[in-house]
Amino acid sequence: MTVAKPQKLALDWTTTLWLVGLHLAAALAFFPSNFTWAAVGVALVFHWITGGLGITLGWHRLISHRSFQVPKWLEYFFMFCGTLSCQSGPIDWIGMHRIHHKYSDTPLDPHDSNKGFWWSHVGWMLHEIPIKVEVSKVTKDIADDPVYQFCNKYFIPIQVVLGILLYVLGDYLVGNGLSFVVWGIFVRVVAVYHCTWFVNSATHQFGYRSYESGDDSLNCWWVALVTYGEGWHNNHHAFQYSARHGLRWWEVDLTWMTISLLKALGLATKVKLPPEDAKPVSAS
Repeated sequence: MTVAKPQKLALDWTTTLWLVGLHLAAALAFFPSNFTWAAVGVALVFHWITGGLGITLGWHRLISHRSFQVPKWLEYFFMFCGTLSCQSGPIDWIGMHRIHHKYSDTPLDPHDSNKGFWWSHVGWMLHEIPIKVEVSKVTKDIADDPVYQFCNKYFIPIQVVLGILLYVLGDYLVGNGLSFVVWGIFVRVVAVYHCTWFVNSATHQFGYRSYESGDDSLNCWWVALVTYGEGWHNNHHAFQYSARHGLRWWEVDLTWMTISLLKALGLATKVKLPPEDAKPVSAS
């Protein structure tokens, strides 16, 4: 009996060169002339805007899983914040994430953790993944929206415009516009990239399991720290529809706190949570 060899995937050279270029540009931060404390502050603020409000709250909990609802204008705002993360367009990102949940930790999972840490962290993005053709099938709720289509098509020009604005602001405030671009664009984008990627890689390798989820997802505290609560990944995979990921008192979930604030202000409705009688399989 002949056993078929795993299909060798072709490299996606466009994505590969893009990621290498961004990492090299972020290395400009090591030049003292590109450092100002104001620029570091800009990077931290935009890390929260793009990674916290955009990716974690917007693209993931609000849109990918529809774990709560907000007015359409506010959904567009959070979606736009995610677009500034430059992690492809919202339709493509949300589609690939929904595919991940559909096939979690199986050969059809785009970032199947069984292929190793490197693959699930970044390697999968460097290759042509056949399952990408399913994106259109799982994004029918947003694919025809002109605002989503605009951000999906022009997420790189949008980033360029932000870079120009940061340069002008940095030149005006501290006389060093390049420092704002290096830190506010390149360093911040790369940092948010890796924080997001850790959810695909580290939380399927390190941590503890609280619930049976049918895959290898784990709760990892340090990933939760840098992703505003996304590191409680086993909780999320067990209750994908839940707006709250940190389910124990010590599982700090900053995004859930933000959603709770939106709910108190009357901006978040139909907030979904796990059943009250859901019991962990372990206390470790």
